[in-house]
Amino acid sequence: MEKSSDVLTKEEILIATEDTLRRFGVAKTSVTDVAKVLGVSHGTIYRHFKSKAELLEGVTEKWLNEKIIGPLTEVCQNSSILGTPHLKRYIRTLVELKQYYARDDEEMFEMYTRVTEQAADLIDQHIAHIVDQLADIIARGDIISDQPAQLARTLFYATSRFHHPAHAYEWKNPVINQEFSDVWMLLEKGIIKIDMEGRTKHI
Repeated sequence: MEKSSDVLTKEEILIATEDTLRRFGVAKTSVTDVAKVLGVSHGTIYRHFKSKAELLEGVTEKWLNEKIIGPLTEVCQNSSILGTPHLKRYIRTLVELKQYYARDDEEMFEMYTRVTEQAADLIDQHIAHIVDQLADIIARGDIISDQPAQLARTLFYATSRFHHPAHAYEWKNPVINQEFSDVWMLLEKGIIKIDMEGRTKHI
C-alpha cells in the first residue's frame, strides 16, 4: 500500500534521496527511484519538491548543514583558542572536510558540485554562514579590524583553491597541504599587520 503523502515528511524524502544518490549517482538517480525506495508514487514526491533540481538542492542543503556547517560551528564555538590560530583552525577544518568528502563520499560530493553550479542562492547562503562565523572569530579574538566581515570574506576567497569543488582535481596533488600552509602564512602576516596598525591607531 502506498504511504500517504500527509504522513511522508520532507526529511524522509531527503534521507531516501541521499541513500539513492549513493547507490546510483547523481546522473542516474531519478525521482521515480526515490519514490520506489519510499513505496510511494513519484507524484507524491512532487507534492513536496517541484522538480529533481529542487530535490537535489534540498539534499545538498541538508548535507552541507550536517557535514560542513555542523563541524565548523563546533570549531567556531571553541573558546580554548583565539585570534589567528582560531582562524587557521577554522579554515583548515573547512579544507579538510571538503577534501575528505571529495575523496571518500564521491556521489554526494558530485551532487554538491553540480548544485554549486546551478543553485546560486543556496551556495550564497552557505558562504554567508561561513563568513559570519569567521567574522565572529575575528571579533572574539580581539583582532583589530574596521570591517571584520570584509576580512572574513577575503580569507574565505583567498583560500578557495583548497575548499571550492571546482578545484577538487588539484587536491590529489601531494604538495597541496604545503601550498595551503604557504598561503596561510602570507595571510596571517597580513592579518597581524592589520591588527598592529589598528592597535597603533588606538594608542
